[in-house]
Amino acid sequence: MQNKFKLCMTFAVVVILNSCTNKTKMPEAPQAKRIAKELVIHGDSRTDQYYWMNDRENKDVIDYLNAENNYLEESLAHVKEFRTALFEEIKGRIKQTDMSVPYKSNGYYYYTRYEEGTEYPIHCRKKDNLENEEEILLNVNDMAKGYVYYQLGSYSISPDNKLMAYSFDTVSRRLYTIKIMNLETGEIFSEEIKNTSGGAVWANDNKTFFYTQKDESLRPNKIFRHQLGIDVQKDVLVYHESDGQFISYCYKSKSRKYILIGSESTNSSEVRFIEADKPNSDFSIFLPREENHEYGIAHYEDEFYIQTNWKAKNFRLMKCPIEATEKKNWKEVIEHRDDVLLEGVEIFKEFLVVEERKNGLTEIRVIKWEDQAEHYLEFGEEVYTSWTSTNLDFNTRILRYGYTSMTTPSSVFDYNMESKEKTLLKQQEVLGEFNKDDYQAERLYATAKDGVKVPISLVYKKDVEIDNNNPLLLYGYGSYGSSMDPGFNSARLSLLNRGFVFAIAHIRGGEEMGRQWYEDGKLLNKKNTFTDFIACSEYLIDIKYTSKEKLYAMGGSAGGLLVGAVMNMRPDLYKGIVAAVPFVDVVTTMLDESIPLTTGEYPEWGNPNEKEYYDYMLSYSPYDNVEPKDYPNILVTAGLHDSQVQYWEPAKWVAKLRYLKTDDNLLIMHTQMEAGHGGASGRFEYYKETALEYAFLLDLAGLVK
Repeated sequence: MQNKFKLCMTFAVVVILNSCTNKTKMPEAPQAKRIAKELVIHGDSRTDQYYWMNDRENKDVIDYLNAENNYLEESLAHVKEFRTALFEEIKGRIKQTDMSVPYKSNGYYYYTRYEEGTEYPIHCRKKDNLENEEEILLNVNDMAKGYVYYQLGSYSISPDNKLMAYSFDTVSRRLYTIKIMNLETGEIFSEEIKNTSGGAVWANDNKTFFYTQKDESLRPNKIFRHQLGIDVQKDVLVYHESDGQFISYCYKSKSRKYILIGSESTNSSEVRFIEADKPNSDFSIFLPREENHEYGIAHYEDEFYIQTNWKAKNFRLMKCPIEATEKKNWKEVIEHRDDVLLEGVEIFKEFLVVEERKNGLTEIRVIKWEDQAEHYLEFGEEVYTSWTSTNLDFNTRILRYGYTSMTTPSSVFDYNMESKEKTLLKQQEVLGEFNKDDYQAERLYATAKDGVKVPISLVYKKDVEIDNNNPLLLYGYGSYGSSMDPGFNSARLSLLNRGFVFAIAHIRGGEEMGRQWYEDGKLLNKKNTFTDFIACSEYLIDIKYTSKEKLYAMGGSAGGLLVGAVMNMRPDLYKGIVAAVPFVDVVTTMLDESIPLTTGEYPEWGNPNEKEYYDYMLSYSPYDNVEPKDYPNILVTAGLHDSQVQYWEPAKWVAKLRYLKTDDNLLIMHTQMEAGHGGASGRFEYYKETALEYAFLLDLAGLVK
């Protein structure tokens, strides 16, 4: 293998350029230098030849990433015009001049709008009614001028509607700077609070707010109280989360009567609270943290409502008096059910609205306080996603909710909980020739290796004949209990309209089928996530929706880990793989506590400082299990400033794959040199990476047209 590449130029990174091309004039791939680094723990030794890449200030690293970017462009030069056309096609479906559905808060209607030819939103409000004069709060297009990357974090209005705290990030490390504006004069105050999570929670005195600051590993761990006009350096630390497995955050109750501090890890929660009228008071603990107990609270009248998994794996709803929060005072409102996951509640004066998940689908349940009469909203599709939206008014009978499916664009409804009348306020407009009735969505079930039924949601154009000649893209995630709900994506039409079938594998590690579904795909059960995805792949081949020669897989972040592990286990199943910002160097990352998110994720992946977890993680870590064999065609993406998955994970993985793989299939990587985990900022720039991914897939499928 060491003689696989001929070197034409030597730096710290060796890059083979076109000047050394062979007779076929195909571009030669970059080859990263190899410097052996021995990593020893538990008596086990690993040698990492690319450990040196862990330094974004190293010129050799930047040279290598740029070389990979250049190689990608050379390798895809034949589809350059198609990529551009694809981007314009995707962009062309999006209504450029657009506006969100306004919602009312404290006497003002708030909304976001876009203007044609701009990349960023304009946040606005109108007082009392929508016929009044518009007040522009933030024009992000103006704010972003001069920056390659600009991301507005959030904005928060003081109770008297006169002040606004807002935050922004110009690096893409998710470290936000908070500033304050006088909305009556437009003056921006001198205070500038850096390294925050982005949010500001106002007390009811209109001069005090609370914010969360991050530590050097980007963990949100400190809550401060700031008072206008006081030097930021004198801000009062009101809470410090010292446990590295927990993060902290601050929020205000819907009733606006309480300010709350939440602390949580993967499997434990703790909440503190004070009255919003008394910002200088000490926070009281609602219930001290307990291992494997997660809870959250909401306030209504003289009680707290508790969403809890105490003696309830799928969660239940309890309530207690404000002055007596101990468990002995809890009373059950909604009981635990083995087949229904309680995901959230929305409290109104006359109604309780419950978000539930059953059989992998989201449901909205409405209960009337007065007589406990209840009903579920009807949606009428086999595969869909629903959610409660912005509901800030306690006294209304109107519930605002969102709805989408794999064939129905995202929609916003108002629902009268008394009369059961629905009003469609807005549906995402898809420009061009789009008719939802031209597409078919289905729900299938594959059988996992242990007999468990794994749901698959899929969509395709109705004129596609279901046989093994169809290219099929299978998407998966399967971590953190995050459910990959089936929804509409206008960009995806560029695949469907060219004959692709798109499918989502609802594998274990998500929470689609309840809490147990998540627990069966984490820690020492993590391999179920990978074998479930393989089972879905094999099933789709068996029932002739596709074939090995036409099946593609995609996943991002922890989903990148998924496709990386699956690719090591069954490379023969896939024609191509797209791994976006993939978490692939699992063991080394989880042993490095200086890396963002590491310690807080021990309950998700395990702590490799313990040998049992080390051995198990090592057995599936994509980077550690690369070996000399044939792999599919592979596209990898990364972000130089990624705060979630450090750029060197995908970079090292690509370098090792290129050195060891025995095939001639395409292996390319694109690194966003000015962006992070979420890709480029801007409304349309983001889709350039989508166009890259789709061009890669469509080229492999022979559907560039």
